[in-house]
Amino acid sequence: MMNFTLSNGISMPAVGIGTFMMSPAQAQKAVYDALICGYRMIDTAQAYMNERAVGRAMKESGVPRKDIFLSTKIWASQYLTEGTVEKSLALLDTDYIDLMFIHQPAGDFMAGYRKLEAAYREGKIKSIGISNFHGKKLERLLSQCEIKPHVIQMEAHPYFMDTKTIDMLKDCGCRVMAWYPLGHGDKTLINEPVFTSLAQKYGKSNAQIILRWHVQTGNQIIPGSTNPEHIKANADIFDFELTDDEMAAIAKINKNIRYYNATEEQVENYTNMVIDLDSQE
Repeated sequence: MMNFTLSNGISMPAVGIGTFMMSPAQAQKAVYDALICGYRMIDTAQAYMNERAVGRAMKESGVPRKDIFLSTKIWASQYLTEGTVEKSLALLDTDYIDLMFIHQPAGDFMAGYRKLEAAYREGKIKSIGISNFHGKKLERLLSQCEIKPHVIQMEAHPYFMDTKTIDMLKDCGCRVMAWYPLGHGDKTLINEPVFTSLAQKYGKSNAQIILRWHVQTGNQIIPGSTNPEHIKANADIFDFELTDDEMAAIAKINKNIRYYNATEEQVENYTNMVIDLDSQE
């Protein structure tokens, strides 16, 4: 497994298992399967309502906690809630979290970020992340924060790379963690001729070529799957390397297409979407 080094010196695996839209039972099995086949990075969130299940899978796997890179996120309605970092620690049944994000640029997001800065200083979290930030809200956060973010989680795939946001974060060495790394499973993207040709050349699937492109671009990826074979295949991308010409050919298919578009009103409504963390299975 390949690792990236964050700006604070923390090492983060290039590939992890994502648990978005997984039920607790699905997340527990997927995380267990991923850890057993060699994954050492897991991504979850308060809003996914499966943190407790992720914690169970980590214990069940027998993999030492020190060998697992664990990331989760504070939901927008929790930015002003006391003890929300501690709640995730309890649900995940762990003493620390390797990377914790504020999930959305909604409501009083600076209050949420201050919680992460405090938890970072206290050693409860090892790295700070932001998710879905761009434009003026990102500018505000960067101008007001005391500790610069180490990772930004954002939509990224061969059809879309938000270079403007990435450029805004270059000076602080913030690394990209890509969600929808396969374009939300869009067959048009996955079946682009360039990927089919490279898959034949390297004896890989089209999806594996795309995931390899990500890590060579410098993106950390968290493809989600509940299929053990797909989980294994998604990490089987380190026995070949795309050439500079092949990377350039892939860059040419960028269409600046997002699969997720949230209006400002929708983003702000996230602050009203209250979640009951204690109700997790």
